Amino acid sequence: QVQLVESGGGLVQAGGSLRLSCAASGRTFSTYNMGWFRQAPGKEREFGAAVTFGGSSTYYADSVKGRFTISRDNVKNTVYLKMNSLKPEDTAVYYCAATFRGVTGRTRDYNYWGQGTQVTVSS
Repeated sequence: QVQLVESGGGLVQAGGSLRLSCAASGRTFSTYNMGWFRQAPGKEREFGAAVTFGGSSTYYADSVKGRFTISRDNVKNTVYLKMNSLKPEDTAVYYCAATFRGVTGRTRDYNYWGQGTQVTVSS
């Protein structure tokens, strides 16, 4: 069992930056591939970024590529999402998730989810 707790969300102006954190409980964090997803009001949850269990490979949705960076610290049991050049369309609740499976952008493939953290980007 893995519990995930996100933090770091908030209100930021367009062009600004935020860093989200996701702290995981349990001793097996380093065996999970991790992802960040987001869900805007009235929209489906969508993939943002993922990182392999060792941190050596990362994957990004086209909408965030070049602006967001995912990373992890397996000593601190934490995964991060650094978000630069934020746009109003990045406004959403951001969720981290863990999967036993290979890295994937499908929500159904993830086994554990956090409660989410709100990110609001003003224009």
